[in-house]
Amino acid sequence: MLQLQEDIFSRISPEQFRDALRHFPAGVTVVTIKSGEEVHGMTVSAFASVSPTPPLILVVIDHRGRGHELLERSNAVFAVNFLREDQQALSNQFAWQKEDRFGIGEWETAVTGAPILTNALAWLDCTVYSRHTAGTHTIYIGEVKASHVPEPEQKPLVYWNRDYRKICDPEMDNDD
Repeated sequence: MLQLQEDIFSRISPEQFRDALRHFPAGVTVVTIKSGEEVHGMTVSAFASVSPTPPLILVVIDHRGRGHELLERSNAVFAVNFLREDQQALSNQFAWQKEDRFGIGEWETAVTGAPILTNALAWLDCTVYSRHTAGTHTIYIGEVKASHVPEPEQKPLVYWNRDYRKICDPEMDNDD
């Protein structure tokens, strides 16, 4: 068995940390936020379900971004839009564009007031349930107020090792 020295773990650099995480595939979401009259959106892969009762999810947002600023406000609401495999351009738009992020895609307003992508694979409309500071990011727990799966037959957009990937259907075993 390979034995690792303790000092390897105590000296991990941010680059080493990010390099290891690149090998974990993740679904791609666009998190949209509304606070007062302001809206914002960003591409997020740090998403997870938390609890079915009450229905809770989490997203993790960097402190340096506009999304964090809006989610810290008391009246903030947000939606998590799961992207389909053919929505790479939309993912890039929300990851890199500074202006007019909502310029592509068809958007409606959810129950809470957050923008939702009408042709997302699925979406979750949330209020902020709790906030937890963790290093350079904040973990936002959202209570899901509404959800919809407008495109149930579509496949998700996946990000792995610095690139978008597609999920392939397993080949059928014809030897039966």
